[in-house]
Amino acid sequence: MAFSLFGKRDKPEPQPDQPATPVIPEPQQEKRGFFDRMKQAVTRTRETFSDSISSVIALTREVDETTLTGLEPILLAADLGAPTTAIVLENLRQRALRTGIQGGDELKQLLKAELKQILDSVATESDAARSVTHPATPPELIMMVGVNGTGKTTTTGKLAAFFTNQGRTVLLCAADTFRAAAIEQLEVWAQRSGVQIIKTKQGGDPSAALYDACTAAKARGTQVLIVDTAGRLHTKTDLMKELDKMRRTAEKLIPGAPHQTLLVMDATTGQNGLTQARLFTEAARVTGIVLTKLDGTAKGGIVLAIATELKLPVLYAGIGEKLEDIIPFNSSSFVDSLID
Repeated sequence: MAFSLFGKRDKPEPQPDQPATPVIPEPQQEKRGFFDRMKQAVTRTRETFSDSISSVIALTREVDETTLTGLEPILLAADLGAPTTAIVLENLRQRALRTGIQGGDELKQLLKAELKQILDSVATESDAARSVTHPATPPELIMMVGVNGTGKTTTTGKLAAFFTNQGRTVLLCAADTFRAAAIEQLEVWAQRSGVQIIKTKQGGDPSAALYDACTAAKARGTQVLIVDTAGRLHTKTDLMKELDKMRRTAEKLIPGAPHQTLLVMDATTGQNGLTQARLFTEAARVTGIVLTKLDGTAKGGIVLAIATELKLPVLYAGIGEKLEDIIPFNSSSFVDSLID
């Protein structure tokens, strides 16, 4: 409350609207379940993918080479990629030779099993999966990396809301100090999520912002610290060297940090996004993928290409523009949603 020079109370100054509590999904949205939300997200892919498969096997009584050959362009059109498509078809071919595949229904079930196996093996057996650690003592530090335009800052805010909804305390670090308005954008997401944020001025040292955030998270006993990093630098400094510097800074302050490094990829870029992703996976020690805009593409098979070619699991999927439109990726829900 403000006071005037004469000791009388002035009228309170208007304050900006700020949510007193985190904005979290409504109960009915939670009740929809992950499967329903995943099925809705991959609608565009399923409409072409599943229908095309059905047309190939509609009159098939016993699967033969002609049937498998007919599947190849369908898998490629869904952006599974040539390596993944070759693996799937060869495994189905070997199964057909050994015991036979009786009819389209059995082929669909076997195709589902093949796709799920690819996703599950990467999620449990890859080097990236084995390198993920969840510290016994907080904070758990998660670095968000990826090129500009993939939805990295937006995803950082959504994850903050997701973890908050789980009852975990979250702190955001605005370490993308190079992109114009990136800090302001993350501030908006922090406000929507009901979490605090550590920031510096635009053009400042990202590692300095990270240092302050690590110190604050430890002092406050924060459970999760999410760091939004730059996707491109407006200087001659190499981006990967900058990310490595940040990783070393985190390691000095928090044992084992960063505990996860999540690469944000735009599902609508398809195979083109894999080239960009390889640069990060090789240099930034990525442990998992957050795939955004999955609801905006008819080529959701990119999930399988990521698993095969990058050897990385998709951990979260962005399925819309709302704060709550991010879900943990589940291989069973994805495959069942993809193929009716």
